[in-house]
Amino acid sequence: MNVFDRNMNFDGLFKFSQISASTQQHLKKVYASFALCMFVATAGAYVNVVLHLFQAGFLSFVGSIGMMFWLLFTPHSQETEKKRLSILAGFAFFTGVGLGPALNLCISINPSIIPTAFLGTAVIFTCFSLSALYAQRRSFLFLGGILLSGMSLLLVMSLVNIFVGSIWFSKASFYVGLAIMCGFVLFDTQLIIEKAESGDKDYIWHCVDLFLDFITIFRKLMLILAMNEKEKKKEKK
Repeated sequence: MNVFDRNMNFDGLFKFSQISASTQQHLKKVYASFALCMFVATAGAYVNVVLHLFQAGFLSFVGSIGMMFWLLFTPHSQETEKKRLSILAGFAFFTGVGLGPALNLCISINPSIIPTAFLGTAVIFTCFSLSALYAQRRSFLFLGGILLSGMSLLLVMSLVNIFVGSIWFSKASFYVGLAIMCGFVLFDTQLIIEKAESGDKDYIWHCVDLFLDFITIFRKLMLILAMNEKEKKKEKK
């Protein structure tokens, strides 16, 4: 096999015959916006953790929710595209700021938790995204009802644990939540494809779904690793 044949085979790995060309272009915009969100969220986390600005957790929560609703109620058009990208960046910034408490907790326990959790999240997100892209269209959309039921279960577990106060119950909820969010990556990716195929080309709002999936997985993975690290330190004592 010559170099040209190898390149042809390599390019074939990233062709999705079941997805139309226009939707593939749409997905490129979605993931480009996702990359922008990751960069700005990192800046937000840096501002909170290193520069010690925007320390009020309530401020970051209100900021991210406010930006999300502003984006939601700003119609998608060529005229509003730059404005909506700016709002998206603001949403990502406040989301990054909101990660500050979890990041500070991990730093106090073991700073290596953060890069480990980020790498793990990147691998999980990439694998499940590719699985959704390569799979037959609509094959994972059935997960919608199951995932919503799982979220309801998590809510019940959290309410019960307020009264029980069990560490094992808390840890179980983190693992269940992580599994549910992996399912959401599959579901949201295929839902975005179907929306795009139906004519919904709002790549900025579609990016929000995937960005929230990534951030939630990252947060849960950090807390799981932090809990495990705490247990190891207790055992050594």
